[in-house]
Amino acid sequence: MKRFLGFVRKEFLHIFRDIRTLIIIFGIPAAQILIFGYAVSTDLKDAKIAILDNSKDEISREITGKLVSSEFFQLEANLNSFQEVDEFLKKGNIKAVVVFENNLGKGLIKEGQGNINIITDASEPTTARLVAAYAESIIRDYQVKKFGTGFLPIKVQANVRMYYNPALEGAYMFVPGVITLILMLICALMTSVTITREKEFGTMEVLLVSPLKPIHIILGKVIPYLLLSIVNMVIILLMANFVFDLPVKGSLTLLMLESILYITLALSLGITISTVSSNMQQAMFISLIGLLLPSLLLSGFIFPIDNMPIAYHYISLIMPPRWFIIILKNIMVKGTGIMFVWKETLILLGMTLFFIGISAKKFKIRLE
Repeated sequence: MKRFLGFVRKEFLHIFRDIRTLIIIFGIPAAQILIFGYAVSTDLKDAKIAILDNSKDEISREITGKLVSSEFFQLEANLNSFQEVDEFLKKGNIKAVVVFENNLGKGLIKEGQGNINIITDASEPTTARLVAAYAESIIRDYQVKKFGTGFLPIKVQANVRMYYNPALEGAYMFVPGVITLILMLICALMTSVTITREKEFGTMEVLLVSPLKPIHIILGKVIPYLLLSIVNMVIILLMANFVFDLPVKGSLTLLMLESILYITLALSLGITISTVSSNMQQAMFISLIGLLLPSLLLSGFIFPIDNMPIAYHYISLIMPPRWFIIILKNIMVKGTGIMFVWKETLILLGMTLFFIGISAKKFKIRLE
């Protein structure tokens, strides 16, 4: 029994001496609780909206005040004409535009009914439903408090219009997200594993003493995954079009160029992971835990980033999938061009150059 207890004690000491094991046992569950607890939210908070007030009377100002004073909406802009609605929604800064009809107050007095249009960005169906529902609820609450309960001789009617995805098809949300996850996992995970495997099996030294230069070795490892990922992208786009009726409304050439940039970023990230990993198991662990869960939860794929705590907003800024999903939705769903995604493109380009620089430096230090 003493030998057995001594063996158990030894195992405990091994665990407590290995910081990586302690992180797996205690750190990851705690991180998952925090991420899932705060990121997985269906509540609406501080959604940015724009107001097009064609009436400019007491009723429209009061309803605007009700919307803005609530914790659900934040006024981003006051529009001057209906032509600005599409432009602002394409930029992606606002989730909805509330349009008051001409002479809303006079219409209520003369005809007993007035119309308010709520135009939402339905490229994110879940958020669009929440925005429309919350706005309608606030308008109804204002109506009851203003004109009383029961049968209302005066009625403020809220008309909801969904831009870019009128039928609220789920494919408009999950196809861009699936593309992002697939490319990240195939490129980053497989690249990190294939290079780490060479080091683990001792064949990397054989490659390094060959006539091939280190840069040639890296390129030889990543080019097959680059080409296969491009083929995957084409297959997914064809399936999205023919199976889910999701066409590419924007430039297909721009979409493929942006995809190649993102693939290159994921490949460089995989190489970086391989340079800091001593074996395949560690590389897979870093890729899956460090990339899969954050990409799934903090990229805006499933849960809107605007609904998360402010700390998660900053964390999501360093997540490449967040920016690529914005690019995909703009090109595929909204049909916009490079003028609407240039900022996200520069961010991905900067990340790509950063990881290429780190991986090149680490590769020389570790293997030459």
